[in-house]
Amino acid sequence: MLHSTGPLVSVDVGDETVSETDITDVQERYIGGRGVATRLAHERIPFDADPLGSENRVVFTTGPMQASQMSFTGRANCTALSPLTDGLLSSNAGGFVSRHLAATGYGAIELAGASDELTVVHVRDDGVEFEPVPDLAGATVSETTDYLDSEHDISSDRTAVIGPAGENEVRFASIMTTEERAFGRGGLGAVLGSKNVKAVTFGGDSAPDHSISTTANEIHREAATDDNIMKRQGTVAVMDLANEMDGLPSYYFSEQSFDGVEGINGAAVAEKKYKKGTCSACAFACKLPTRDEARGVETEGPEFEVAMAFGSNSGIDDIVDVMKSNQLCDDYGLDAISTGNTIAAYLAANDEFGNEELIWDLVEQIAYREDTGDLLADGIGRVHDELGVENWSVKNLDFAAHEGRVLHGQALSYAVANRGADHMYSVFYSVEYPLVDEDQAMRPVGFDGKAERLVKRENQMAVNDSGVVCKFSRDYMTPQRYELLFDADFDELLDVGGRIVTLERHFNNQRGFDRGDDRLPYEDELPGFEAALDDYYDARGWDDDGTVPETPVAQ
Repeated sequence: MLHSTGPLVSVDVGDETVSETDITDVQERYIGGRGVATRLAHERIPFDADPLGSENRVVFTTGPMQASQMSFTGRANCTALSPLTDGLLSSNAGGFVSRHLAATGYGAIELAGASDELTVVHVRDDGVEFEPVPDLAGATVSETTDYLDSEHDISSDRTAVIGPAGENEVRFASIMTTEERAFGRGGLGAVLGSKNVKAVTFGGDSAPDHSISTTANEIHREAATDDNIMKRQGTVAVMDLANEMDGLPSYYFSEQSFDGVEGINGAAVAEKKYKKGTCSACAFACKLPTRDEARGVETEGPEFEVAMAFGSNSGIDDIVDVMKSNQLCDDYGLDAISTGNTIAAYLAANDEFGNEELIWDLVEQIAYREDTGDLLADGIGRVHDELGVENWSVKNLDFAAHEGRVLHGQALSYAVANRGADHMYSVFYSVEYPLVDEDQAMRPVGFDGKAERLVKRENQMAVNDSGVVCKFSRDYMTPQRYELLFDADFDELLDVGGRIVTLERHFNNQRGFDRGDDRLPYEDELPGFEAALDDYYDARGWDDDGTVPETPVAQ
């Protein structure tokens, strides 16, 4: 089986020590990326660790596909104990950092401990350096990347940076790379902030040399030549379909369609797109560099989730207003989905939907934990009672845009996902809109056959996150192509994905998670939901209380 190579480098930022460990056995069983990071975190982070304490560890990984030049492989993984969900969480980011991370020659880079002063950690194939940067306290993402470029000739493509939100331990702070790409959901930026690490940089000339099937060339060629609406509109292309299905969350989830959709949909974004945008080596080029010269707004996006959170869910029908919110989140180092949804909760509580100036003020207040922002910085799951609104989250992670009240398999995915209400954990929405071929599609309503299908989807997405391969490769990555690229049977790969999901669940079980956490605010509207939960646990081989029956590490 194709897998990543190179040792684990463990960097203690408190005592500034560095050690290396051979992890070949882990890589052989877990491929790379999320799989390797999850296995290492399960072993090395205490089950009772404080997410914002020194015992938590941040693990950066790539996978074997980063040795190729195949489209859809410009991504990297980051894993830690989440300060938002309180469980183990992995996030992956696009852009260009993945191949610089691979060029260090390390199979995994782990940050442990906590520094006494604000620090940049430089990781290269010839060693690790610690740079005190007290003058960067409170600096935005762009200010930090400007410093690294001017002082060290390190481009933003080689960086993982936090903004003021991470320093102030906002529970949904992001780690940013290439300035506008994010290790987003779950607050990994706050974990770096708790360690007093302002940035990590990567570089070297020691990238592994894997033999990758020529199938990679076929996929790259198809990605370059195929006509796909995502190349023009990104993920927001699905917004009109969602709205027509009565499946677009609006006004803090109180409504499911939005009259102002034409102001924030794919066509509106396409009008503001001024050039192509992509990730490393990817010819699909689905990113969205956008700007409005009249108002001086320039950003990348918004994608569908952000257009929902800062658009329909906040009562905003102007795409430039949403672009500005997105721009602010990127520069402050905030997950734009959680920031938008949390602000939408505040707007609902105060009857302020559509107030764009208030929204921008609140984004800044959250980043610096000032005034109302100090409350909102803890996220919907922790503050909904004080606001007097419904708790639209699962495991404290707020909902993505794909509406589970319409797409019932996606609802089940939100409930059981170890990350919480995250749409990318299984990408189940794609089979229910559907965005896949007819023979792969399922009716959106009901749960028949969906638990077993969900298990396979989660396992496959875990393989993608370990490869690391972008999930928007779905039209190109057939089972046969998985087998050729990874030199393994497809079912064997799915077994690896299943081990990863089970490791995450076991870790979270040790922190008290069980069936009681696999809940939805609207589950009473979904006949058969409890039976679907039972079917899912049974398909996983877990107990009916949502726990793993035995320690899975030896599997």
